[in-house]
Amino acid sequence: MDTPAMVTFTARRSKPEMVTPARPTPRETKTLSDMDDHHAHLVYTPLVEFFRCRAGARAPEDPAKAVKAALAEALVWYYPIAGRLREVTGGKLVVECTAEGVAFVEADADVRLEEFGEPLLPPFPGVPMDELLCDAGDIAVVVAKPIIFLQVTRFKCGGFVMGFHICHCIADGFGMIQFIKAMVDIARGSDEQAPMVLPVWERAPLPAPPSTVVDYPISKSEIKNSTSSIDDDIMLSTPQESMVGNYFLFGPREISVLRSHIIKDDHDLGRTTSRFELLTAVIWRCRTVALGYKPDHRVHFIFIANARSHRGEDCLRIPEGYYGNALTYHIVGATVDELLRNSLAHTVGLIREAKLKTTEEDVRSTVEFMASQRGQRFLSLGFDRAYVVSDFTRLGEDRLDFGWAERIGGGVAKPSFVSYHGRCKLRGSDGIDEEAIAVSMLLPKEAMDRFEKELAVWLKLNKGDGAESAKVF
Repeated sequence: MDTPAMVTFTARRSKPEMVTPARPTPRETKTLSDMDDHHAHLVYTPLVEFFRCRAGARAPEDPAKAVKAALAEALVWYYPIAGRLREVTGGKLVVECTAEGVAFVEADADVRLEEFGEPLLPPFPGVPMDELLCDAGDIAVVVAKPIIFLQVTRFKCGGFVMGFHICHCIADGFGMIQFIKAMVDIARGSDEQAPMVLPVWERAPLPAPPSTVVDYPISKSEIKNSTSSIDDDIMLSTPQESMVGNYFLFGPREISVLRSHIIKDDHDLGRTTSRFELLTAVIWRCRTVALGYKPDHRVHFIFIANARSHRGEDCLRIPEGYYGNALTYHIVGATVDELLRNSLAHTVGLIREAKLKTTEEDVRSTVEFMASQRGQRFLSLGFDRAYVVSDFTRLGEDRLDFGWAERIGGGVAKPSFVSYHGRCKLRGSDGIDEEAIAVSMLLPKEAMDRFEKELAVWLKLNKGDGAESAKVF
């Protein structure tokens, strides 16, 4: 598939305005949980969602004004989002529910959606992403600022894109999509002007740091042994602005080729390995080689899981509608030699074992761990040489639908230290779209080149097999 050329355009923006709740809302102070205001979450997450108007549908004359009106209605239900964050004693954050509103910008671009390629794929090559996101200032500063910045950009074809900066300490990925879906539900034209799922703020389902000693998600000795100097890790010593961001797309063919490597070693495991386990196992190994770590270096794989999806007697009961951070951080540690000397099936086994840590006690240990890390750097959540992954494939982002406009693509706008997995569609050789997984990656330039070569090796079963490498943008 050909990559579309960069389409140069400058969005003509209106002046930012504050959209406030459509009706009066409670004035009160709400406290964030320890998981909410962990240092790793004190940042704005950039999201973009592309929509194409349906032929023959009764679409509003101006989609930006329809979104703006829906935003004001959604803020009645999600009124803390219209407030401002404030720091109190001990560095804790609270939300002052002041109804000051969120920042909103209208924009126009003299291009058509189809100019960016069909299907529209991350990282949306040809799309100057900064033109679709309004200025949020320093995205690592969240206090006393709007909690959401939203720009709606209209295209010549009638399509549009919603570009968000959303403060991570108010909502995790699931909560962010839940809020966006509330706007979409309302803009679709429901009679009651209410979200289909009502929001729950109460942070009580998330346990406070325990008074008794519990195990961390990984042993304290692992944390102690992970503290190396910046010079030992190229991901710490390389300025982020000089790194390269890419997306790797894995369709059914690529998944089948990767799975065959496990089936050769362990047929039963190969058949039951999930796409997430498979892709993260391969990518962790390729990334470790690409970064040139020494055999005795200890490396870590950290994947962020949604505690809402955990089921069972010992799991937390996260109520429907809860939009705060409800996450568990599952951590796997190994030396480079241990990781690379063993089979891919062994790597999958390590990841699968870590995924089993989903009980309430595990979530409590995550909360204690995050509270203990307050003030630490964002990159590795306390672990050096760490590969951090967040899975967006089950958040329902691909089901956003205005009725009069359908979502045709979207996701996290830019690659970062956290690698994101998202759903997308690839055009097959028969012209039919097939489901694929997009994986973001940020690495120093030379490491990215090595990573692509390592991945290409895994995607070829035998020399001359003809299997394609993952599509890279």
